[in-house]
Amino acid sequence: MQITEVDGLGAEITDVDITTLSETEFDAIKAAFAEHGVIFFRDQNTTEKDHIAFAERFGDINVNRFFAAHPDYPQIALVAKEPDQKDNIGGGWHTDHSYDHEPALGSVLVARELPESGGDTMFASMYKAYETLPEDLKAKIEGRSALHSGKHIFGEGPDSYYNTTDAGAHDEGTHRIGNAAVADTLTDPEHPIVITHPLSGKKALYVNPAFTREVVGLDQAESEALLAELYAHVFKGDGFHHRFKWEPGSIAMWDNRSTWHWALNDYPGQRRIMHRITIEGCALDA
Repeated sequence: MQITEVDGLGAEITDVDITTLSETEFDAIKAAFAEHGVIFFRDQNTTEKDHIAFAERFGDINVNRFFAAHPDYPQIALVAKEPDQKDNIGGGWHTDHSYDHEPALGSVLVARELPESGGDTMFASMYKAYETLPEDLKAKIEGRSALHSGKHIFGEGPDSYYNTTDAGAHDEGTHRIGNAAVADTLTDPEHPIVITHPLSGKKALYVNPAFTREVVGLDQAESEALLAELYAHVFKGDGFHHRFKWEPGSIAMWDNRSTWHWALNDYPGQRRIMHRITIEGCALDA
């Protein structure tokens, strides 16, 4: 088994079959995941049961409340875009589950059906985003927390994102996400803007454009200005972005606490079917 760092973000793990991992191999994969934030596998031949078994080695599975579930394996969420759909799932920079009080550890995404071209996924390292922040910006966020919410995305009334685009208009088997009844039970958590990663012990920037709503203790204008500075730094991404090109047999596993990701929507009129399993996490500390 070979572990090779890519683009200053992530590691590609080759010459291994994730369905037959020894404990030594798994320990090395887990360490690479903690260190790099995202790991990539190629040429894997996995069934749904293999996918579940691999994810369960990292922890309990979080059954997604908003995504359509696989009809035979409810632990697997369907991340699908059909040829007639305009919007995709996961377009735009974000990190999953920051709207939970105990954000998910991360997800294991398996390619099942890919477009002829396009459909890559971008990743950004929040370890390196924090490390490369200007010192004055680090000082501005020292000891601060931010409020996160998923209500505006996943179904809080008619103005939520997936109630106002075609992403929420399709049936449960393809692209249905919004669930107002579930979203309305969410309570918005506060998380430190800079966390100490629970696996690696490294500092990571923990805000994202999709789910971070405001900086606690600042007025709206100050909060928006500070978040805009942080986002601009990550968008620029000098040395800590990676574009992953999906191929048959590809698997990506990312850590929600130390990365952002963005599913590119550049394959109009084509089908893309991915299977995602999300793993339970824990509360985050500064």
